Amino acid sequence: MSEQTPLIETRALKKYFKTSKGVLHAVDDINMKIEKGTTLGVVGESGCGKSTLGRVVLGLIGATSGEIYYKGRDTVKFSKREMRGLRKEMQIIFQDPYASLNPRMSVSEIIAEPLRVNGILRNRREIDKRVKELMDTVGIASRLAYAYPHELDGGRRQRVGIARALSVNPEFIVCDEPVSSLDVSIQAQILNLMMDFQKEMGLTYMFITHDLSVVKHISDEIMVMYLGQCVERAPSKELFAQPKHPYTQALLKAVPIPSLKNRGKPREILPGEVTSPIDPQPGCRFAPRCKYAAERCRDPLAFQKISQNHFVACKLYEQAGREGEAQ
Repeated sequence: MSEQTPLIETRALKKYFKTSKGVLHAVDDINMKIEKGTTLGVVGESGCGKSTLGRVVLGLIGATSGEIYYKGRDTVKFSKREMRGLRKEMQIIFQDPYASLNPRMSVSEIIAEPLRVNGILRNRREIDKRVKELMDTVGIASRLAYAYPHELDGGRRQRVGIARALSVNPEFIVCDEPVSSLDVSIQAQILNLMMDFQKEMGLTYMFITHDLSVVKHISDEIMVMYLGQCVERAPSKELFAQPKHPYTQALLKAVPIPSLKNRGKPREILPGEVTSPIDPQPGCRFAPRCKYAAERCRDPLAFQKISQNHFVACKLYEQAGREGEAQ
């Protein structure tokens, strides 16, 4: 990481939900940094807390405890008025491009809405001009300006969602599985579009997905989550080349390789069931499914520094972590 202030930083961030069965630990003690102009990929199985983390960072859901810094300012302490101003700088692209769009609004109305709500533009002519520019930018034909979401395919709907997010000129965007519901060919188009925007506009992304092949394509750094906790964090290339945590290793082995040489090759399947995130026991939450689990895995877990910018929460690396800190 660079020594300059990161655009986004969280410290001991937690989000718990009270349920009839106990307290659900959706996000539990997350520490992360995202440098300006980079992409942090957040991966893990469904239910691990990825989407909740993104919404808490944006302030759409209040944090139970912890700190969230945007340009060095703790947004948890922001007033409603300050948060309203922050909305222009922090946006989200949702997973389902149909459910996230108002079915009663046309494409042009959907894209123009943030401009009106935030008071960025008030003149009708200026709004129409800006909407046309955004449609051209994301590759939506002008003839579709008065079309409704149900008249578009998935790829075009997601382009509308991206145009809406870009309309207020944000610096940070949470991408909540933005391509998971799209065909593979359309996925590539949307990913390339987002990467082009990042280069041109200096955007910073938090890219949430369960697809490791997608996150490898777009991320500078990757954070792996399991049951609300971060179990490993490293630069993208290093994580794929040298995964340390047993859960990360299992995720990578589950990625299908399009090669005839791998046909018939047995795939590693994680044993056991995902434990409940409600009132979890101390220690490693992955231990019930881990082939390396031992009695010590029930002890409190600390993040170990394996190498520069590579961290892992696993008892297997305690000694390596101490050596890394000493260096």
